[in-house]
Amino acid sequence: MVDDLQIALRPRHTQNMMTLQIAGGAARAAPAFRFFSKGGTIMPAPLGSFVWYEYMAADAKAAADFYAAVVGWTASAGDMTDFPYTLLSAGPRAVAGLMTLPEEARRMGARPGWLGYVGVPDVDAFAAKIAAAGGKVHRAPAEIPTVGRFAVVGDPNGAAFVIFKGEPAEDPRPPLAPNASGNVGWRELRAGELEAAFAFYSGLFGWKKTREMDMGPMGPYQLFEVDGGQGGGMMTKPAESPAPFWLYYFNVDAIDAAAERVKSAGGRLVSGPHEVPGGGWVVRALDPQGATFALLAPGR
Repeated sequence: MVDDLQIALRPRHTQNMMTLQIAGGAARAAPAFRFFSKGGTIMPAPLGSFVWYEYMAADAKAAADFYAAVVGWTASAGDMTDFPYTLLSAGPRAVAGLMTLPEEARRMGARPGWLGYVGVPDVDAFAAKIAAAGGKVHRAPAEIPTVGRFAVVGDPNGAAFVIFKGEPAEDPRPPLAPNASGNVGWRELRAGELEAAFAFYSGLFGWKKTREMDMGPMGPYQLFEVDGGQGGGMMTKPAESPAPFWLYYFNVDAIDAAAERVKSAGGRLVSGPHEVPGGGWVVRALDPQGATFALLAPGR
C-alpha cells in the first residue's frame, strides 16, 4: 500500500481547479457498473470504500486518448446499450469509466471532471442521512437493472460524489494492488473546512483519522483510512480555490516522464513535481478539457 506519508503535500501546493457542477442529466454517469462483465474488480468492500471512478467529458474520445497517453490506461467500449460508455483499464482490470456530458447538463453549466463512487449497503438510507447531515442529493436514488442502485450527492460544502450499492458480481475478482501502476493510488478532499468535513464523512462512513501533517500556512493535512485499508487525505481548501472538490491521484511509474506526457498530450501542470514525505513524487494537472487530476509515483 502507498505509504500514507507520501501524500502530505508541501505548503506550496496550491489549487487552481475548475469547479465540477452536477446538473440535470449529468447524473446519467452512474450506470458505470456495467463494467462488471468487462474485467471489473468488484469484490465485497467495506462501507465507505471508493469502488469506482468516472470522468464526464466534453469530448469522450479526446479524453480517452489523453488519459491513455498519460496514465497508460487502455480504453475499450462498455456494455451500455442506451448511450456510449468507455472503460479505462490497467491491464485486464477496469479502473474507471468515461462518458460524454449530456447536452442538458452542459446547458446547465456542468463541466468536465472526475467523480468518485463510494460503496454503501443501502443507497436510499444513506441519501437520507446525507441530506439530514446538511449534504445535498443532486440525483435521487435510482436503480440500474442488473447493476445496482446509485445516487449523486454532495457534502455540505458542495464536493460531489456518488453513493452506490452493486448487485453481486457473478465472477468477482480481487482488486489491483493500491500502488499498482494505473490504479487510483490516493483520494484527497479539498474541503470547505477540514474538521466539519471530516465529521460529515466519518459520521456517514466510519472513516478513521490516522496521522495529521502540518502544512504550515495551509494548515493541517488529515490522513484517514477506511476499515483499516484504503487511504486518503483531507485539508481545508486554499482561499483562492473556487469550491471544495475531491482530487484523485493516478499511479504512474516515474513522475518526470509522466509530467512530460501531460504536457505533450495537451494538458497543463498546476504544481509539481513535488517530493512528499516517504519518498514519493506528485504532480497536479489540468487535462485539455479543464478537469483537475493528480499523478503519484514512487520516484522521479
